[in-house]
Amino acid sequence: MKTDRNHQGLAFKVALTGSILAILAALSIAGSGPAYRLDLLTLGNAFTLLRYGVFVALGAAGLGLVALMIAAVTRRPLPALLGSLAILAGGALAAGPWLQLQQAQEVPPIHDITTDMQSPPAFEVLADARRAAPNALDYPGEATAQQQREAYPAIQPLVVDTPLETVRGAAEAVAKDAGWKIAALDDTRIEATATTRWFGFKDDVVIRLTDADGGTRVDMRSASRLGASDVGTNAARIQGFMEDLVRHLESAG
Repeated sequence: MKTDRNHQGLAFKVALTGSILAILAALSIAGSGPAYRLDLLTLGNAFTLLRYGVFVALGAAGLGLVALMIAAVTRRPLPALLGSLAILAGGALAAGPWLQLQQAQEVPPIHDITTDMQSPPAFEVLADARRAAPNALDYPGEATAQQQREAYPAIQPLVVDTPLETVRGAAEAVAKDAGWKIAALDDTRIEATATTRWFGFKDDVVIRLTDADGGTRVDMRSASRLGASDVGTNAARIQGFMEDLVRHLESAG
């Protein structure tokens, strides 16, 4: 009987420890991005905090599993519940960064994506901001273009049978709906900055409109200011923008 009580107490302590570790992991992982955005940590230290958070989350899940096994033998519901929560929380917290890592390994290490690799839309108003950033202002060239062709073949110019003025208004609306900060806007160009939610990374966007046999050709470039790889973010941004633009034009037409 005494041994059973000891096992029950052990199961509860292990489950409770796992639950506490899951909370600490959540604080570490969730706080890494805001800490960088608020200049409380350098990017390297923020990534270290994120990495440690993942390790702690895995530890929480492991302790939860141990607690669940002990609780199954002693048939105690509370340790079993806490252990299950620690497993679920720890696994979920570790899954996000792990999926990001997997995606980073599946896409090329490039950060400047465009629909026109021969004559990429140029940043003008945002040129100074990009010169001050680690990544280059100018398009990287053919090596990047070749990697883009292989990884993102769907990134192509959009040609619509709609007057340029109408397309420009729709493009402006879509950019604003996306939450981008508009830096420049004229009859044929839009320059804007998109900020990622978690770490607050800034990616610059330029949209170029040209007449095309009575319709309009839409070209776009999206480039990160920081980092060798964008983990597919810029390609996804262009693809999403083009799809939203087509829907906006169809709904307005």
